[in-house]
Amino acid sequence: MVPLQKRDQFDNLEKHTQWGIEYVEKYTKFVKERSEIETNYAKQIRNLSKKYQPKKNSREEEESKYTFCRAFLMTLNELNDYAGQHEVIAENLTSQVITELSRYLQEVKAERKSHFHDGRKAQQHIESLWKQLESSKKRFERECKEADRAQQYFEKMDADINVTKADVEKARQQAQMRHQMAADSKSDYSSYLQKFNQEQNEHYFTVIPSIFQKLQDMEEKRIERLGVCMKIFAEVDRQVLPIVGKCLDGMTNAAESIDPKTDSKQVVESYKSGFEPQGDVEFEDYSQAMKRTASETSLSNSREAKEKPAGKSKGKLWPFIKNKNKGSGPEDFSHLPPEQRRKKLQGKLDELNKDIQKEMDQRDALTKMKDVYVKNPQMGDPASVDPRLSEIAQNIEKLQFEVQKFEGWLVEVAERMPSKSDTHRRSGLYETQNNTTVGNITTVGNNCAQDRESPDGSYTEEQNSETQVKANINPNPTSTTPEFDDEFDDEETLPTIGTCKALYPFEGHNEGTIAVAEGELLYVIEEDKGDGWTRVRRNEDEEGYVPTSYVEVFLETNAKG
Repeated sequence: MVPLQKRDQFDNLEKHTQWGIEYVEKYTKFVKERSEIETNYAKQIRNLSKKYQPKKNSREEEESKYTFCRAFLMTLNELNDYAGQHEVIAENLTSQVITELSRYLQEVKAERKSHFHDGRKAQQHIESLWKQLESSKKRFERECKEADRAQQYFEKMDADINVTKADVEKARQQAQMRHQMAADSKSDYSSYLQKFNQEQNEHYFTVIPSIFQKLQDMEEKRIERLGVCMKIFAEVDRQVLPIVGKCLDGMTNAAESIDPKTDSKQVVESYKSGFEPQGDVEFEDYSQAMKRTASETSLSNSREAKEKPAGKSKGKLWPFIKNKNKGSGPEDFSHLPPEQRRKKLQGKLDELNKDIQKEMDQRDALTKMKDVYVKNPQMGDPASVDPRLSEIAQNIEKLQFEVQKFEGWLVEVAERMPSKSDTHRRSGLYETQNNTTVGNITTVGNNCAQDRESPDGSYTEEQNSETQVKANINPNPTSTTPEFDDEFDDEETLPTIGTCKALYPFEGHNEGTIAVAEGELLYVIEEDKGDGWTRVRRNEDEEGYVPTSYVEVFLETNAKG
């Protein structure tokens, strides 16, 4: 009979290979969950960095003056790049491990199914031959018994004297026929036995070993592929370590750039008031009230003596009086000390000048657009630009009026500054530094006078820092902005604002990216907008985005803002 041990081992192999495939699926699921963790971690880090980025308001400009604020901003930017490296880890795990293992699982399942199908087919074939052999064996056994019984019957008939000769002959012929049938059955049995032994030998020494060898090769390839994926799993992390190290170095450098003394000086410069320190407090002699006379003059003098110290004491402790007006204050900042008022007015003038320049740039761009429409009517109607041009002209006029108003207030502050000789006369500790230019009006000395009298009845001054006020406004500028020129180019290509060098290779699989090699030089056409990507160009036909942390950027001087 067919050995059952062979069939049992065949079943065990089938169970083992199925377990191996399930193990690969288990590892694939593990890598997929790790990739999701990296993606979610990067997203949370980016959101954290975005949450603490300074808001677009006046406070941002004030914070940028301090080294610790700039260091924190640099840390946030480096943290954003750090998050990008975790996105790279997730992307590489997906493309190099998860996708490859998923494809391999489909292949190995099909291969395993084919091998076991061949094994079951061979097993069924040998079992069929065994059944045929058993059937021929039983038929041979049955025919032999029938022949033996026919022979005994013949011998019995031949020995009996009462039986006719015809019956004996008939019994003899029957015995011969049975012997012939037994001989044929023996021949068939021998033939089936020889065939089965041959097929069985081929089955157990050729067919089944071949199938087992294929299964062994498949299993070894599966284990090898799993090992390669585990190695890639570690290499994906190792590849980003240099850039992660640069991000951490950037955070360290940002922390080391903090200068407490510079920040404290900045605070002093920002909040110095322009007031001169108070003089000595005079002695108030209340004993004079005891020397009353009946004279009206002495009585009035006594009252004046009482009222005058009270009036003087009202403004003695001005540095320590809190401002109860928590609102924004008047438009001309007259509620502020002289130095702070001058700085606020100067800052407002700078903002207005920037707004005017922005409106002028828009006007120039729309004028160019109108010229393009005039030359190429199919691109648009020139008259459609006129309402916007009229609106911009009105805005410029309003802004210029505002500039003149603030210039007047700034001139008022400057005119009330005492002369250099007066400053030396009042205090030898304070000196003027530079001339202050406001529009076309020049005042000598940058000292502000206090808008009230000091306790001794005279004006007080404080030395002011060097300030230059630029308020030259040209209503019809001839300069144009480069980006608007390029906007109406026939090819509409972005201008080059600098160059960059690739620090690491980048494959650029995603849409909109460009592959670069390590050390390759490229043109920068768009800076990083805070999303961790820089737009570059290789030639006229090839451009795309690369991770900012993968390149070293060299912006042109006129492109730096």
